[in-house]
Amino acid sequence: MAAIFADPRLNLQVSANNNHACIEEIEGLIRVYRDGRVERPPAIPNVPSTATLNVGVTVKDVYIDKNANLWARIYVPSCSASKLPFLVYFHGGGFCIGSAAWSCYHEFLANLASKAGCVIMSVNYRLSPENRLPAAYEDGVNSLIWVKQHAFNGSGEQKWWTNQCNFSSLFLGGDSAGANIAYNVATRVAISDNTVIKPLCLKGIVLIQPFFGGEARTLSEKHSAQPANSALTLSASDTYWRLSLPLGANRDHQWCNPLSNGIAKLQEQRLPPVMVCVSETDILKDRNLEFCKALASAGKKVETVVYKGVGHAFQILHNSQFSQTRIQEMMSHLKAFVNR
Repeated sequence: MAAIFADPRLNLQVSANNNHACIEEIEGLIRVYRDGRVERPPAIPNVPSTATLNVGVTVKDVYIDKNANLWARIYVPSCSASKLPFLVYFHGGGFCIGSAAWSCYHEFLANLASKAGCVIMSVNYRLSPENRLPAAYEDGVNSLIWVKQHAFNGSGEQKWWTNQCNFSSLFLGGDSAGANIAYNVATRVAISDNTVIKPLCLKGIVLIQPFFGGEARTLSEKHSAQPANSALTLSASDTYWRLSLPLGANRDHQWCNPLSNGIAKLQEQRLPPVMVCVSETDILKDRNLEFCKALASAGKKVETVVYKGVGHAFQILHNSQFSQTRIQEMMSHLKAFVNR
């Protein structure tokens, strides 16, 4: 099929009437108007799956549900002698922006597939506020069901990637809002005792700078000085949550604050091992570390890695002199986790 790089979710619309009030805005990223229209300026370019990579990876786009404009970009390392772990990945963007076709994700995930030795499916889920949560979680679960259908009962057109996968080594992952999606999809699958995805076997969860929140501010949220071009400020975080949570919900909603119901709720969840990647200068640092501590207290297997001297989304935005070194460290950690 043709590359899906003209992202059908963006629907960039220009206001024909300046009197229409803008009620929410993150400068350069999203504007929401009182009449419900949404504008998303093209902050990062979209690229086709055929964009040059030079890392020995085959990349193609696939439709999961054409009616919902749900699609994914799949990365398959070349010349593998054995079947590879399979990582279903969700991009970041506060649930409101971002795309599997963004150039930064195309580069990062192609490199990750090559260096970690895994097949990656990057899901292009529905965005808020047009589709508030749990729409993205539902897209995540439906993507796994689609994978199951094609892994074991599918037609030949998907064999180019399914034949390369070890589906007993399935991982969910993502960064920022995508990490939140990965976690909540995993909990939904766990509630059913994995019956919705069997015989797929969820072996682990990779959470990179997971986007969680809460009404009470953490120290890093209150005191971490962020540069003007930071990928995530406290103000932007609050706006994303207002646009993505169900109407009337606050930041202690369980989808925003997984600790709002206490450790006992975590103890009930049947989760596989979790790897959490934390950035030292990220406003989410303390909240991410609290989450890791709570998982451990609830008896879950959790591996916490803190990357020094870098901020939120450093692995895709390269906004620090430390970024390249830290990216290589992250690639090594992710490779070890998905190949254990």
